[in-house]
Amino acid sequence: MFLENTVNHQQHSGWIEVICGSMFSGKTEELLRRLNRSVIARQKVEIFKPAVDKRYHDTSVVSHDKKSISSTPVESAEHILLHVSKDVDVVGIDEAQFFDEAIIDVCNSLANRGVRVVVAGLDMDFEGRPFGPMPYLMAVAEYVTKVHAVCVKTGNLAHYSHRKVEDTSKVLLGEQNEYEPVSRATFCELKDKKHK
Repeated sequence: MFLENTVNHQQHSGWIEVICGSMFSGKTEELLRRLNRSVIARQKVEIFKPAVDKRYHDTSVVSHDKKSISSTPVESAEHILLHVSKDVDVVGIDEAQFFDEAIIDVCNSLANRGVRVVVAGLDMDFEGRPFGPMPYLMAVAEYVTKVHAVCVKTGNLAHYSHRKVEDTSKVLLGEQNEYEPVSRATFCELKDKKHK
């Protein structure tokens, strides 16, 4: 069970929380839940997302179940440091897998300044391989939460994102028409069929 920490005003040090999992596992929903709690606690919260992600909205972070929060889209990870306020308590970052490895230094820099950094992203790509900077973020984070979807084929726990369309590019923004969550067994079966 994940126990959320709170800001210790006597020893103000930050930390990094990573929320990871497959498509449709509730990563963004969990990110929004944590950030909204910080807003209720009257902490200064700022949210960022990669500018490339415009699936639901140009500027807001939106979960698949249509919950949303206003955010700042940025072209690169370094731009987060240019936009973040000096007096911020909590920084949320969605779809971290789309950033380059500079996101690791950005998150560490913020945490070292005393900021609570909450990051959400896919831990694996559609081929079942670690996705971009996510493994490194998981390694440096104080807290890692892996959330799961439900396999559309078996009803078992799903932690793979199966791409349903023929496209081999690393980044393909999509929703239910392009992706479905599947279990390990289903993912292996689908992979075997594709290679036959």
